[in-house]
Amino acid sequence: MQERYDIVVVGAGHAGCEAACAAAQMGARTLLITMDMNKIAQMSCNPAVGGIAKGQIVREIDALGGHMGQVTDRTTLQFRMLNRSKGPAMWSPRAQCDRGRFIWAWRQVVENQQNLSIWQDQVRELLVENGQVKGVETYLGMTFLARCVIITAGTFLNGLMHIGRTKLPGGRCAEPPSLQLSESIARHGITLGRMKTGTPVRIDGRSVHFEDMTLQPGDHDFHRFSYLPAPVPSVASNAPAPSVASDAPAPSVASGAPVPSVATESQLPCWITYTNPAVHERLRQGLPDSPLYNGQIQSIGPRYCPSIETKLVTFADKEQHQLFLEPEGRNTQEYYLNGFSSSLPIDVQVEALRLIPAFRDIKIYRPGYAIEYDYFDPTLLHHTLESKKVDGLFLAGQVNGTTGYEEAAGQGLVAGVNAALKCSGGGEFVMHRDESYIGVLIDDLVTKGVDEPYRMFTSRAEFRILLRQDDADARLTPRAYNLGLATEARYRHWTEKQEEINRILDFCKNYSVKAALINPYLEKLGSAPLAKGCKLVDLISRPGLSFDNLSPALPRLAQALSQTPNRREEITEAAEVLVKYSGYIERERQQAEKMQRLEELHIRGRFRYDEIQSLSTEARQKLSHIDPETLAQASRIPGVSPSDISVLMVLMGR
Repeated sequence: MQERYDIVVVGAGHAGCEAACAAAQMGARTLLITMDMNKIAQMSCNPAVGGIAKGQIVREIDALGGHMGQVTDRTTLQFRMLNRSKGPAMWSPRAQCDRGRFIWAWRQVVENQQNLSIWQDQVRELLVENGQVKGVETYLGMTFLARCVIITAGTFLNGLMHIGRTKLPGGRCAEPPSLQLSESIARHGITLGRMKTGTPVRIDGRSVHFEDMTLQPGDHDFHRFSYLPAPVPSVASNAPAPSVASDAPAPSVASGAPVPSVATESQLPCWITYTNPAVHERLRQGLPDSPLYNGQIQSIGPRYCPSIETKLVTFADKEQHQLFLEPEGRNTQEYYLNGFSSSLPIDVQVEALRLIPAFRDIKIYRPGYAIEYDYFDPTLLHHTLESKKVDGLFLAGQVNGTTGYEEAAGQGLVAGVNAALKCSGGGEFVMHRDESYIGVLIDDLVTKGVDEPYRMFTSRAEFRILLRQDDADARLTPRAYNLGLATEARYRHWTEKQEEINRILDFCKNYSVKAALINPYLEKLGSAPLAKGCKLVDLISRPGLSFDNLSPALPRLAQALSQTPNRREEITEAAEVLVKYSGYIERERQQAEKMQRLEELHIRGRFRYDEIQSLSTEARQKLSHIDPETLAQASRIPGVSPSDISVLMVLMGR
């Protein structure tokens, strides 16, 4: 049997769901193929969204009209804003989610998305003719023809799981791998590699001594992931949450309507405990059977999410390592042990854990394990995430060498948008490094490549004060609206916010504060008195002063803030950040504009790098392999020096 679509998306993980919905929202007839409709957007490892830099990515996805932020808000068990002790460029939202509700909330979204169909099956063959993708063939014998195909297969491509010396084929525990598809893609000149990741034990909460751990509560304030209006809580704080599947059909996020969420006051706590020398000794005894150290696993794992055995070897002098016990759901006893990823034998994992006081009677649902899987060289992709080798083929997520739901989802959205644009002849959607963390992520992948699973950090962004979590809507919603990805309702929601921010900023710039009136209050706050009057904007710029602590002394300020009809806390915080950090923001914006001038110098197709003898040998090799789009991209390639860039500029007549 044969069917035809504009776009086929292979894999319904975080990348696949965002890709399929973005393409469908933009009018492309889209098919999403998944092995199991009951595992859509499954959180294979930690049931949490966000974290350092990752939270900013989710905010960007939401600002663009994506779904991850709303689904997260709908299923949150605990919310925290990380790094609040640092500047706003470092603030990163994070939410612990209900794993089961997350799946069903996402399924409601995809099932109610116009232009999107779902098919449960496995893809075994990519169809290509004359360098142009034609569609896919499945194990059930279906042929789906399409102008574009997006591969988002996660860790399933030739997945192999390791627990001690035991090896099992699988893309996830108790789920089969995807076979043949990797080879089908690689035969078209796309370089294939292997990577490794892992996950920890899942613990039965009834066996845990919570009294021997430290409670870690969530935040109770206005912060959340989505910029859209806060949804009305679907359950009372003391009542069990109903199955999301039994709720009324969720409106498509494209409609701009909110979806239900768990009430803030019903947040569940996480718990903190530590390993100890006895635990470490038992783990060391098991190292000969560790697939990481006995030669069984040859591929590279994530540097910034190491297994517990890697921590013991790398940080041999440490007597303890912090562990976080995190709930998997509101109505389950299952807990995730963050910080204890392992592929050691089952008996070693359990016996070591029982040497921790809180886990002395521990029972587990399943052990930790490692998994090896195929990925493709991301330097063979354009910034649109379309392959340089096969026209119409897009790749997104862990198949590009990244790690993390958020990184995958961001790539998925970009791939979905660009596939839809390709089908309609609408150009390309590319975000620069000063526009979004997603732009930084994709530029790093296609320019530098990967030799280990790539995880986003704020330190990877050179313009991070321009990429704050509070202003992703300012950066991206207008672009998404012009693309047809963000709805009129979302765009109007943003413009109303912008008008209120501008009103507050204008007030601060024009309102004069008299020294005689404010100085006694400043002294109470421990701030130096004014020698003369000043504008409010200069006062707010001082460390330790804020709208909140100055309002009692300045009734006009309090009145100006109270005039904000909706989202008062969100808007006030955004305005205050712009006041306090205006100098830093302007300086980074100027630096970004300088870089943008290099971004406008397109060089693809202009040079035969292997014939330019004035370039270094390494530069000739790297430039020939990556074939950068712009001079700015060329300058970011490892091994290409400033002198090499100067050579290219001379040849361009610059």
